[in-house]
Amino acid sequence: MKTHRLNSLKALYVFLVAMLMTAIIGPVVSAATLSSPSLLLGDPRPSTSSSYTFSGSGFTTATTIRCIDVILNTQADGGGSAPTGITTTSSTLSSSSLITAGSWSVDNGSNGRLRITIAGGETPAASGNVVWGNITNGSTVATTYFALFTSYTDASCTGGNEVDQATAAFIYKDGELIQLTIDPTLTFTCSGVAASQSVNGATTNVTSTASGVNYQNNVTSSTNGISAHDLNVSTNATNGYTVYIRHTGQLTNGSDTIANHTGTNAAPTSFPAAGTEAWGYTTEDSTLDPTADRFTNPGNLWAGFTTSNEIVINNTGATSGTETTRVGHQVGVSTTTPAGTYQTTVIYTVASTY
Repeated sequence: MKTHRLNSLKALYVFLVAMLMTAIIGPVVSAATLSSPSLLLGDPRPSTSSSYTFSGSGFTTATTIRCIDVILNTQADGGGSAPTGITTTSSTLSSSSLITAGSWSVDNGSNGRLRITIAGGETPAASGNVVWGNITNGSTVATTYFALFTSYTDASCTGGNEVDQATAAFIYKDGELIQLTIDPTLTFTCSGVAASQSVNGATTNVTSTASGVNYQNNVTSSTNGISAHDLNVSTNATNGYTVYIRHTGQLTNGSDTIANHTGTNAAPTSFPAAGTEAWGYTTEDSTLDPTADRFTNPGNLWAGFTTSNEIVINNTGATSGTETTRVGHQVGVSTTTPAGTYQTTVIYTVASTY
């Protein structure tokens, strides 16, 4: 009987002690664990300025929070250290779909930690993100680091006041160099021009071909011969191209020659009327160097051929497709020009500038 009563008293004692301990310690409250946590780096390259976006779902929407803390650490339990080389002490709160970003303040008091607070508190959305900016990444690649997210009910982020928690891994990685080489391109062709076409204020009366001009017997002391070529250029040269013209020598028939026009490339002049020996060229390009429109203003101005390269087309920028410029030739003879077939070769040369 005494033994039974003693056992009953012991049981009562244990029960009272347990109740007392519960009253003193209180119920254990554990933070909720978020779903699908992730930390996205805007630029994962080491030692590079980047944004850090923490995202998740399953946030506790019934509890007001006043602090959000993200610890960046070498260990998943936060027992390590911040990544080597990381700088978070100048971080900014860029945006958020979880809370009202404009109402929160950034606390940059500790490196390796991203913290925002709000004195009045706010209930978060059920899912969303928080985006920090102006963070300098750590300097070590190919090492796994951890972001430990915690929200608190107080603005001091006090242990015991946790609401939601989650851990996400992240890593720094060098970018991959992508390289390609584009070869220089240049195409240059010459197209014939029919008779009765305009060339810098004059009108052609002879049809040319891509390979040359045959004035036949159309040039007389009463009619000059006028022809033209269309010069077509396409290139990927950044600084454009220049086309030059020259001939191999005067129009010659044995020992007889036809004089070159007295105008020059630097100072072109009007071509003499029919009845005067002259051989020259013109261009419709109004962007020549150094005097841009010296052939085209007022137009129908000509230069005598020489055996040196002279500019007839000048383009200082990249082309968009194929560009075509018309260049003209004119020859005149006098009543005393000896009979015969006169010949020379006109040479066009293009040089592109890359």
